[in-house]
Amino acid sequence: MPLAHPPLVVTASPPLRDDLLRLAAAAGIAPEVTHDVNGALRGWSSASVVLVGADVAPALADLAPERRDGVHVIAREADGPVDGALFQVALRLGAEGVVDLPGSAAWIVERLTDAGDPGATRGLVVGFLGGSGGAGATTLACAVGQAAARRGPTVVVDCDPLGPGMDRVLGLEDRDGSRWEALCQTTGRLSARALRDALPQRDGLRVLTWQAGSTATPQAFAVREALSAARRGHDVVVVDLPRTIDSLGEEILARCDAVVMVVVPTVPGVASATRLAARLADRASPGIVLRGTGVAEHDITRATRLPVVARVPQQRGLSESIDLGLGPVRSWRSPLARTCSALVDDLTDLAGRRVAA
Repeated sequence: MPLAHPPLVVTASPPLRDDLLRLAAAAGIAPEVTHDVNGALRGWSSASVVLVGADVAPALADLAPERRDGVHVIAREADGPVDGALFQVALRLGAEGVVDLPGSAAWIVERLTDAGDPGATRGLVVGFLGGSGGAGATTLACAVGQAAARRGPTVVVDCDPLGPGMDRVLGLEDRDGSRWEALCQTTGRLSARALRDALPQRDGLRVLTWQAGSTATPQAFAVREALSAARRGHDVVVVDLPRTIDSLGEEILARCDAVVMVVVPTVPGVASATRLAARLADRASPGIVLRGTGVAEHDITRATRLPVVARVPQQRGLSESIDLGLGPVRSWRSPLARTCSALVDDLTDLAGRRVAA
């Protein structure tokens, strides 16, 4: 059955067109092909992925098509080395990058395979950040991941190498699968299907985290590829944000559709959250989730200038549930489970409103 929104190939180069059609055939996909840059605009928005030949990329960039995800500029090594001018053209197009042939042929096949996967999505990316030490952001992120996985494919991504390890919190530490160390050793693009197949998982929930005792640190290229592939292959991507917001942390924040700051409503907890909120003022606009009781919500909002979007009740037996390998949510009738399910709904609505705005 033909795809409702097939990939779009734009090139006037017969050798490049033939190469891309051969790769599309390997992926089991029949793309739309055009050599006319004006004609390319008709299918630009609806195509699942757009492959633009280096030969027509400058002319297409001059037309300033609307920005969208999934645009890649394709260059053939046989036509000469890729120079800085082509990367500038790719930036003008809003492309994700410049891809070379034949070097990246396997990645192009995987990307086209993703485009033909009826389960492929553009998932919601939600970042969780501790407003102070011991706030429990990792635990809450895992609980929200469990709740989201009941509705569709979900992955939790551990970007905090100093944390407890999200696989251990979820009871997946003994499951086979790739961790960050393996992804940081790879090169090239990562497909959604390849990531889904590689990660430890249980009941629709996958986890990307660190090996126990690892001293590795996140690599920017690996984080970019993993988050991009995770978004394409899952309905919800839950990110445990790093404790130190450095340049990589800021980039991860920018890739989140919604950000949650987990705050313990004590005077020290609110004071710490207020400082963090001030640092994030120009970078993100989190909503606050309170863990426990204490300082009134309106006082917290006044101090941090951030809205309180949920309050998570204290959960009896939480540590025991994690120790047993069941994850934070042990019963779907528990207050924690109900709160996390409602939070998934609220975050989806919030992200949707921001996109619409």
